[in-house]
Amino acid sequence: MDPNLRNLKDFLTLYNKVTELCFSRCVDTLGERELGKEEETCVDRCVTKFARFNQNMMKVYVDVQTTINNKRMEELEENAKKLEQQQQEERQKELQKQQELAATSVLTPAPSVGLPM
Repeated sequence: MDPNLRNLKDFLTLYNKVTELCFSRCVDTLGERELGKEEETCVDRCVTKFARFNQNMMKVYVDVQTTINNKRMEELEENAKKLEQQQQEERQKELQKQQELAATSVLTPAPSVGLPM
């Protein structure tokens, strides 16, 4: 799903929840088109509380997510270092094998293949 569309969907879901919550808590009667003074004050307080709560939750989420991301980056860097070290050790072993093979081939006389003397 497109991230912008997902953000819009999340916002509308949150908006609908706040509307439903504050309406059910604050609106007592549906006899008038306009909100009464007490209802209006209640709705303002409800929305303000929800906005502040949501803002505080987002701050905590950002802090926690930042910590998690930093920990993941450290783990990835550590794993990359381990992998690089393993690859370097394998290259050194391969180089050592090649050097040993080269040393033994130089020291070993070539078999004579029926050459006239």
